[in-house]
Amino acid sequence: MAGHSKWANIQHRKGRQDEKRGKIFSRLAKEITVAAKLGGGDPAFNPRLRLAIDKAKAENMPNDNIERAIKKGTGELEGVNYEAVRYEGYGPGGAPVIVDCLTDNKTRTVADVRHAFSKHGGNLGTDGSVAFQFKHCGQIVLAPGADEDRVMEVALEAGAEDVISNEDGSIEVITAPYNDLTTVKEALEKAGFKVEFAETVMKPLNETEVTGEDAVRFRKLLDMLDNLDDVQEVYTAAILPDD
Repeated sequence: MAGHSKWANIQHRKGRQDEKRGKIFSRLAKEITVAAKLGGGDPAFNPRLRLAIDKAKAENMPNDNIERAIKKGTGELEGVNYEAVRYEGYGPGGAPVIVDCLTDNKTRTVADVRHAFSKHGGNLGTDGSVAFQFKHCGQIVLAPGADEDRVMEVALEAGAEDVISNEDGSIEVITAPYNDLTTVKEALEKAGFKVEFAETVMKPLNETEVTGEDAVRFRKLLDMLDNLDDVQEVYTAAILPDD
């Protein structure tokens, strides 16, 4: 979409995360614990755990924290029993939003999420009300300047579903979640590419441009959701003006 920069959005998101390092560690530890609980504590046989550990190391999370989170997931250490819950709704301007949480108290979490939506002109919907507008997939982003033909060759050979060249010069590689994501990421890194972003995401099938006062309120909604302790990830189809 004209004037929209995928790379700017990625950088904006990373910038917000850098401001909240302690909160990022907490979220990463939760994800590691849940991944270990669901698929076991050996990352060689648990792609979701391997991806979570990669994210933690990229954020310079101490190894002791990672090991402790794994042991909580496998039951070797006592820990909180987190439950994955998803909330769906629409932000100001009508763009859909998905909020993925890990919580030990769903009553508290839904109240916090609902308050964020209502405070900033959004509406919390029912289960399934917006999820059909997104695709669950692996997303890898390379910074502008990478050799598109070589990226495509390496990525597709490793099992990627699609390679997208954005207007700003960044390259997106789309994969199936977890297993294929880690395989393609490792293949790209082995070929000498620097992967800036590699996560399992809910990728919008279509994007909605949000402008003016709605865009201001939408950013406030996203920031408020990001600041909730139980929120792990927020996905939206909104295209907001570059800062």
